[in-house]
Order: sequence, then C-alpha cells, then structure tokens
Amino acid sequence: MSNPVPHRRLMVINVVGLTHDMIGPDTPHISRLLHTGFARPMQTVLPAVTCSVQATLLTGLMPAQHGIVGNGWYFRDLAEVMFWKQSNHLICGEKLYETATHRDPQHTTAKMFWWYNMYADAKWSVTPRPSYPADGRKVPDIYSEPASFRESLQQKFGKFPLFNFWGPTADIKSTAWIADASVEVFNSCQPSLMLVYLPHLDYNLQRLGPNDRAIANDIRLVDREAGKLIEAAQKVNADVVVLSEYGITEVSRPIHLNRILRDAGLLTVRRETLGWETLDCGASRAFAVADHQVAHVYVHRPQDVATVQQLLMKVDGVEQVLDRSGQKAAGLDHERSGELVCISRPDSWFTYYFWLDDQLAPDYARTVDIHRKPGYDPVELLVDPTIRLPGLRVARRLARKMLGFRYYMDLIGLDASIVKGSHGRLPDQNRISQDGPVFVCSSKRIERDELHARDIRNLLLELQFGV
Repeated sequence: MSNPVPHRRLMVINVVGLTHDMIGPDTPHISRLLHTGFARPMQTVLPAVTCSVQATLLTGLMPAQHGIVGNGWYFRDLAEVMFWKQSNHLICGEKLYETATHRDPQHTTAKMFWWYNMYADAKWSVTPRPSYPADGRKVPDIYSEPASFRESLQQKFGKFPLFNFWGPTADIKSTAWIADASVEVFNSCQPSLMLVYLPHLDYNLQRLGPNDRAIANDIRLVDREAGKLIEAAQKVNADVVVLSEYGITEVSRPIHLNRILRDAGLLTVRRETLGWETLDCGASRAFAVADHQVAHVYVHRPQDVATVQQLLMKVDGVEQVLDRSGQKAAGLDHERSGELVCISRPDSWFTYYFWLDDQLAPDYARTVDIHRKPGYDPVELLVDPTIRLPGLRVARRLARKMLGFRYYMDLIGLDASIVKGSHGRLPDQNRISQDGPVFVCSSKRIERDELHARDIRNLLLELQFGV
C-alpha cells in the first residue's frame, strides 16, 4: 500500500435552492467566506433534482453513468414507481469519500441528511427514516450509523421534527435540528469530511415562488443555520464549501402528462374496491413519472415511441421530448430512464395526476405520502385552501391518533396551480446566476472561472489533499 496522503478537514454545506444572486446582505455568514475565497454560479445536470445532483457531486459522473435518473423512477422488473429510496447501493461509481479513504485510510466522513445515506461507506451518518406501525401511523424517527447516534442525538436535541422537514408545516425547525446535530457530530467525532444538507430554502421557494418578498427572510434564516457550521469549521481551521443542487424558477402552469396519455388511450387505471382509481403502470402502454420540471415517460412498445413523442411535443408548456439519442446528448441515457424524457418550459412543471375526476382521486392524493405517489407532488407543501378551519381538522385527526384509532390526514388539495416555484430543467445560460446552483469556497486554491456539478468531486479532493 502506498503511503497515506495528509489531508485538511473540510465542511461541505448543501443549502438547497441557494443561487449566486442570493449571496449578499441577507447571507452574512456565507458571504464571509468570500473574504478568503470565491463564489461562482454552477452548471448542473439534467434532471436538476436532489438525488441526481447529489449523486453527480459525489461521483463526478453524469446520471447516465451513476444511474440516479431522478428522485424516483419506474422499476421495470417490479412494475412499480418508487421515489425517495435510501440505499446507497443504488448509486454506481466511486464516491468522493471512498476515493478519500483510498488515499488515506485514516480519512473519515460524516454524512448528515444527504440522500442515499443508508449503507454508505461513511463512518457516521444520519438520515430521516420514519417508523410505520401496522395501525397506519407515521412516527417521526431517524436512521443512523452507528445506531447509537439515533438515541444520543435525539436525547440531546429532541426527536427529529419530521413534520417540519416536509409537508405543510415544513419550516426552519428541521434545518436548525440538522445544523445543531451536525455541529455536535463535527466537534465530537472530528470527521475529515463533513457533508451537511440544509433544506429550508426549498419550502417557500416552491410554495411562494422565488420572487416573493418573504424569501429574503428565508435566506436569512438558512444563513444563520449555515453560520453555526461555518463557525465550527473555522474554529479548527477547516475549509468550508457551501453549494446547492439547483435554483428554483417562478412557475404558473402545471402540466398533467398522465391525463393526456390517458385521453390518448395509452395509460391504464384500475378502479379500487373502495371507489378510487390507481395507476396501473404494468398494464399501460405509456405513462409519465413526473419529477418537477422533468418527466420520464415509459413506453411499453417500441413501435409507440414515435407516436407518444409527437403527442407530447404538442402539449403547451413542454419544451423538449428527448428520445434515446437526445438523452445521450444530455447525459441521461440510462436503462432506468424512460424511453422518452419530457422537459418543461421555465414557467411550467409536471404533476403526477392521472385521474380525470377529483372524486376518483386515490386516497393518498389528499395526504403527504411521498412513497405511495407515482411522482413528485409539491402540493404537499400547502394546506388545501378550500378547507374551512384546517386547524380544527388537524386537531380532530390528532385526537384520533392520540386515542389509538386510525386517522386520515387529508389536508392536501388537488389544485396544482397553487405551486409557485419549481426546478429540474437546466437553467438558461443567461440566467444561471439567478436560476442555477452556486458553489462557494473559503479558499481560492481551487478557484475556477466556470464550474460544473461533475467537477465538484475532484475539486473537493484537491481541497483536502492538495492534488
């Protein structure tokens, strides 16, 4: 074995939704890094969504190579759509922290709430992992490595606030919990590399849109939490990187691709015993897995591909429909990808909706249910505005929960037009500083004029090892 290469400690803070243009008076802690370092807008990958971009940041590969073609996709062998799976084994390619330990076996990594944490080759990791008892409840919890972290962190900081991590009550509380727990891990475990995920900006950017005046306060709030981590890192002379996965654009037009495919006789639904409809992927000739502004369209019969492509290209708000050759040019031609990939225009996004009558919508449609829905649903961030006295409805549901009865938290509406921000498409080149992700570094040693997400893995290794 070659001699180990000495390394510097490094803190990497993923501030979801942060853009280059947001850095300024509202981000005093992040801006302080520019005194010794630099900031650049960053080119990202298609789709510009959490799981795909994080996989690229850690492997230096495009989705065509690492296989994470979205936050979820159609598992053809199971004939099921699955979102937000957590096993690290789903990512192909050598990750940043694996390369680092090859260079120095003493190198250690703490991975705090980045995706695909479970069974990653990191010495310490924490990720949200609710418990689902047989009575239908969803109990907030986390999964950790080592397992003892789960108890020790929640004893110190309280139970992880899962319902503040996603859904109508998502707010700064979950980000603050992650920041505080990460400072504790950084100080007590002293990892060589610390990866931290701070989600707060994502919420109101989607609820309200990036142009809403309330966003300035959200930027200040997340900067405050990032400041805790920056301070901890700088106390021990560690380098700091703040980056993001994507920027969010203003949207006003939801597009229901599955309804269009259904009207064309290509999508099949099944009427359930209790009266609602469900999407039957295995029986459908074509259906879409919606993921923000990108949708994978799975076409069962090769002879249908051209027809489906022509149909979707005519849809108002659809900018591109990539076949396999187009996907290859975009770095997205993986076997998990759909036969076609739809990309929306900047002001549009794709829903997963497949029913034609709201009375026949499946029961999960009106709840926060990220694993059952066959696509991403940002409407989960907002309480249905048609509900009178929503607080009273919540109180009644919680009362049933406390008494041990089954309960149905039906607070989510079916009007997708209330969503005001989205992401997933590549930002227009002339708007990358407003609509694209950002890379901020406390050191000029790796400064570049242009940055792409696939460059970041090697730049972080250079920052730690000097080569």
